[in-house]
Amino acid sequence: MDLKNLLLQLNQTKASDLLLVANNPPYLRINNALQKQGSDLLTGEIIRAMLESLVSKEQFKEFDATKEFDLAAADKNSRYRINLHYQLGSLAATIRRIPHEIPTMEQLGLPKIVKYFTTLERGLVLVTGPTGCGKSTTQAAMISEINNVRACHIITVEDPIEYVHAPKLSVIEQREVGIDTNSFGEALKRVLRQIPDVILVGEMRDLESIQSAITAAETGHLVISTLHTQDAVQSIDRMIDVFPPHQQPQIRSQLSLTLQGIMSQQLIPRKDGHGLVMAQEILVANSAIRNIIRKGATQDIYSMIELGSQNGMFSMDTCLAKLFQQNLISKEEAINYAINRERLDKILSGATDVSGKKHS
Repeated sequence: MDLKNLLLQLNQTKASDLLLVANNPPYLRINNALQKQGSDLLTGEIIRAMLESLVSKEQFKEFDATKEFDLAAADKNSRYRINLHYQLGSLAATIRRIPHEIPTMEQLGLPKIVKYFTTLERGLVLVTGPTGCGKSTTQAAMISEINNVRACHIITVEDPIEYVHAPKLSVIEQREVGIDTNSFGEALKRVLRQIPDVILVGEMRDLESIQSAITAAETGHLVISTLHTQDAVQSIDRMIDVFPPHQQPQIRSQLSLTLQGIMSQQLIPRKDGHGLVMAQEILVANSAIRNIIRKGATQDIYSMIELGSQNGMFSMDTCLAKLFQQNLISKEEAINYAINRERLDKILSGATDVSGKKHS
């Protein structure tokens, strides 16, 4: 099988991923649905041979030793984030397509409040959501916006580097775990000595990286990072719960002072079948939110988001209801992606779309 042709198909169809798994044909993920590419079954040996044009001998050697490996590669069409792993004793790979061109915040349809986050001099801003929901693209658009309008020093720590930024008004350093640094933790321990203004942490994975990100935000830097969490409340709870109980009051206090905002996002199939649409939740850390975090009453944040529209806040379920009313997504998809499915079902049962037609 020819990887070059599969990558060409990946780009021509604007698929998000190519899956190579032994005892299966290749699959493309297009608009969140898997589409089989031919009927010939792959083997671990075939997959290894296919990947030799993207993965070096040294990288394969490290993968064989660790049985897990992430890397980035590129051709004239796109960059690719590649994950190598084993399943049932055979090599498998997932290849994610990353366009060379970084989309603007306007092209992504991000709310205006997200652009406001990029103007901040300090604090912690999170982009959260499940795997494959476009968090890296949103982060890249935010960094690109800063690069376009601010003369500052930006340092990113990523695993691997996905979007590559060309310097404009800013000086940008992009550090890749495994190539430029040994780990997120090691890079973040020393990042303050590199005199950054803005720090992007590709992912907060553990106690060490979360603590380092909060400390960097606390000491006068704008820190942008991600978590694999569904909404703002889960994001705050995750950051606090990773610490031992005796440290949690201190972390709640630090977080209440440093958090600036959380954008949670999901990508949902459009009702017309033509692509995906982004659903979002926005939290802006005002004085009421900070007080709730400090007290540990995070469940109260849901009602504060609903009441905070004047500050640019809105909930995931409010966004889903709006997308349904605009006839962009079906009722079934809206409920499937909802935080409170029962409540949203009741709301949508009486909703109308923008044309005024009643939906059942």
